[in-house]
Amino acid sequence: AFGLALLLVYMILAAQFESFVHPFTILMAVPLALVGAILALALTGQGLNTMSLIGVVILVGIVVNDSIVKVDFINQGIARGLRLRDAILEAGLVRLRPIVMTTVTTVLGLFPMALGIGRGADLRAPLAISVIGGLIVATALTLIVVPVVYAVVEDVRRMWHRRRTSRSAPRAETVLQSAGLS
Repeated sequence: AFGLALLLVYMILAAQFESFVHPFTILMAVPLALVGAILALALTGQGLNTMSLIGVVILVGIVVNDSIVKVDFINQGIARGLRLRDAILEAGLVRLRPIVMTTVTTVLGLFPMALGIGRGADLRAPLAISVIGGLIVATALTLIVVPVVYAVVEDVRRMWHRRRTSRSAPRAETVLQSAGLS
């Protein structure tokens, strides 16, 4: 079911960004979030159970959203004529606060649940712990990893595109020779 959910998210992102490549950049946040969730559960002595897995689903939605915000802003910068590096730097500066604020408010909101405060909270604690741990790790790493992956993917895509067009386009010498001009 988790694999199907990721496939559906990929397809929606591919349609939204009109790219088969950028969804992979966005989905790079998912493994980072999973590492954080599993680490947080292990550190608190919690195991994987239904509630922690529900937390992981919530977590994936949040971190994918943060990555979408960042990648979309990079794309907007490029569309405005910024160089790739400048668009990435601008996105990092402009989107840092909203991404960090989303993480901070979510973590603070889930903190009482993670502590097991209230009736039945001990059952819900793994959900909160998995979201909190995953968000902290994924946000910290996503702010760095997503732009780096974006830059690498764009460089490879541009290199591949240049190579493809140079092979299919006739060389200037060939055109001149066929026209009898050389």
